Amino acid sequence: MTASILTVDDSTSLRLAIRLALTGAGYAVTEAVDGVDGMTKANAGKYDMIVTDLNMPNMDGLTMIRELRKDARHAGTPIIFLTTESDADIKAQARAAGATGWLVKPFVPDQLIRIAKKVLGK
Repeated sequence: MTASILTVDDSTSLRLAIRLALTGAGYAVTEAVDGVDGMTKANAGKYDMIVTDLNMPNMDGLTMIRELRKDARHAGTPIIFLTTESDADIKAQARAAGATGWLVKPFVPDQLIRIAKKVLGK
């Protein structure tokens, strides 16, 4: 069965790059434009992994992760933080919020695929 991945980013071009990398590796991808859209889609479906940006309008990635982790349905879902931020404090906040891993933009598609395979066990 194909793993289903939710990507959450306000950048159209970045969502396209993520989608191309992940669909090219055989994953099914659903896109959300910000944290609010991400929450709506995460709660309406079942995803094997979530990839989210930090800085977005309406709801940032940290807030979205915290909200998702409050819901038992998302407790075990790997969440990868994909952001331009590389500050140790932000990384610590992301881990405390429940992020599984971290990838700095601009990302290398093969690196994202390796992370997906690792956290999904596929």
